[in-house]
Amino acid sequence: EIEDIDAKIDSGAYSSSLHCHNIEEFKKGNESWVRFNLLDPEHPLYNGRLFSLPILDTREVKSSNGQTELRVFIKTKVSLFGVEHDIELSLTNRSEMKYPLLIGRKFLKNKFLVDVSKKNLSNKKKNMRIM
Repeated sequence: EIEDIDAKIDSGAYSSSLHCHNIEEFKKGNESWVRFNLLDPEHPLYNGRLFSLPILDTREVKSSNGQTELRVFIKTKVSLFGVEHDIELSLTNRSEMKYPLLIGRKFLKNKFLVDVSKKNLSNKKKNMRIM
């Protein structure tokens, strides 16, 4: 679990993504799993914990620089403003990006209304958590 992670709401991005490193796929019985570390050792929230989760899917994703990348997707939970939601996240290296978590429109659809005149709403209340 990571609390108070910085996230960018991006209605232009279809899927959501999470910054990870040491991403490694493996088999657990007949299932495909992935292990990874969240964030980078330089990040203040980095805890060195190695996460292992079942792989939901592997898909091609077009990144912000226009390049297509094959990414592993996981299903987990995210808490926004104290409300828990299921979310699909692609695991990727976002070290060059300002925000380690990108929330795309697939997650936002039918749950949230994006007001582009507002910013840092969850940051004011410290209400962003990935489980």
